Amino acid sequence: MFEALTAFLWGSVAGAALLLGAGLAWFLRIPRSIICAVMAFGSGVLISALSFELVLEAADAGGLLATAGGVAAGSLLYFAANRLVGARPKRKAAASGSGAQNNSGIAIEIGALIDGIPESVALGVGLVAGGGINPTMVAAIFISNVPEGLASTADLKSGGRNARSVFGLWTGTVSASGLAAALGYLLLAAAAPEVLAFATAVAAGGILTMLADTMIPEAYAGEGDVTGLLVVLGFLSAFALHVIGG
Repeated sequence: MFEALTAFLWGSVAGAALLLGAGLAWFLRIPRSIICAVMAFGSGVLISALSFELVLEAADAGGLLATAGGVAAGSLLYFAANRLVGARPKRKAAASGSGAQNNSGIAIEIGALIDGIPESVALGVGLVAGGGINPTMVAAIFISNVPEGLASTADLKSGGRNARSVFGLWTGTVSASGLAAALGYLLLAAAAPEVLAFATAVAAGGILTMLADTMIPEAYAGEGDVTGLLVVLGFLSAFALHVIGG
């Protein structure tokens, strides 16, 4: 039970970056270019983390078949959830200032949940697989969540949402992230290596699809061709943490 609580706490810590980003956007006027730059860097960090901390470890533990099947399943699940709620098109419309801002709060929250759940589950699964929370994954998720909280809160504020509504949305999302991490641990604590590898890869597939669908395109919209350099910088930073920590 202590391990499940540990997973919940670290999932909440990683998700709390949404609240940090929200606070910065609410009280400070941060240029969109800075938000996009952090988003590009965070994308690179996540790509590195899911490659070395999730997919590679899943393949080592459960084999190629379980890992490839998990990545494909995670990608399809994210794609289906995204299509079902239609959160991303609404969010992009809000970001463009097209007048959809007043009604975008729920869509943004759903989008953040779709992003955050596989990330948090990965923390809980990692606790099962490695016997401890992976600091590289925590750092990667935290860094990637800051610009999402920034960009989304800026849109909500422009759309006329009050502080209680905005911070209530993000507090609920952070709580859900912690719960997802705890469930990831509880449901897989006694799982076979192949099942654990599949579950880890599902989280990786969902995160990778989210990056390609949302974070990198939004970063490119603000930073242009500099985005690629920032993604690589983030990737190398997380890879260095992986090598040093390994």
